[in-house]
Amino acid sequence: MKERNVKIYAQLITIFIVFCIGFISIEFIESYGWTIFLFLPLLVGYLPVFIVGRTKRVSKKESISLGFISLGLICLFLLIFAIEGMICIAMASPLLILFVYVGSYLGYEGNKGKIKKSKVLNVLLLFSLLGFMSFDYINEADNLIAVKTKVLVYTPIEQVWDNVITFEELDKPTDWIFKTGISYPTDATIKGAGVGAIRYCNFTTGSFVEPITTWDEPNLLQFDVIEQPIPMNEFNPFWEVHPPHLDGYFKSYKGEFKLNKISNNKTELEGTTYYKVDIHPEFYWNIWSDFIIHRIHARVLNHIKNESESND
Repeated sequence: MKERNVKIYAQLITIFIVFCIGFISIEFIESYGWTIFLFLPLLVGYLPVFIVGRTKRVSKKESISLGFISLGLICLFLLIFAIEGMICIAMASPLLILFVYVGSYLGYEGNKGKIKKSKVLNVLLLFSLLGFMSFDYINEADNLIAVKTKVLVYTPIEQVWDNVITFEELDKPTDWIFKTGISYPTDATIKGAGVGAIRYCNFTTGSFVEPITTWDEPNLLQFDVIEQPIPMNEFNPFWEVHPPHLDGYFKSYKGEFKLNKISNNKTELEGTTYYKVDIHPEFYWNIWSDFIIHRIHARVLNHIKNESESND
């Protein structure tokens, strides 16, 4: 078999196996976890190098090239077949690049004429797959994560409170993160007053429905979240897409606004969101979710600050 044909064959086999494992993980285990973001990139790097290495000696440079060509083809297929969008692929790319490189290097080491080493790697990968899938199946998101953001408002606390309860439509965002399709707040309304009132924080993808649980005017407003929209509109250059991770994998449970009177004309305003993210490895995806929530907080808190100070 010609060398070029072997490489094509290796990449097609890799793509087929990766899509099968990915389908099982997402559709049956219902998990975007360690299997998707760690094991599969490792396999994408390792498998084409292993297959080509059965017929010829593969250099380190060629091994890495095979792995990243396969990764590029898989990302293209995810877009063409409307499985995923570009934003989430970009957010996952540090993990994908790292583990594809590691997989390619393992494939290179395993093919250096040491058959026993290659067999050991194959067995380890098989057990890793079973281990990751089992872990994803039983794994659940940890306790609620709290993200807090503060601003100083140079106006009396009572005036800040009025702008916390409801606020008019915000200006179009200039922050780059909101130009990617990430949902962002546009305005807030409320029905009723006091505990039991329903606050609606409206985003570009829908509304957060927030029954008030604490109404301590003008110091503390706390609420639960009983309904929420999808966190983003995914971008795909070919089709409209709605991957499963948009539904229920990120969930806000409650929030609060805390006001602290510093002086007669100076108020500290703190916004807090309590949430869970059911995408793993959690430590990595929390970096993204915390960053995005801080940017959402900043958009709302700075609007409240500007409105309060302009009406002073």
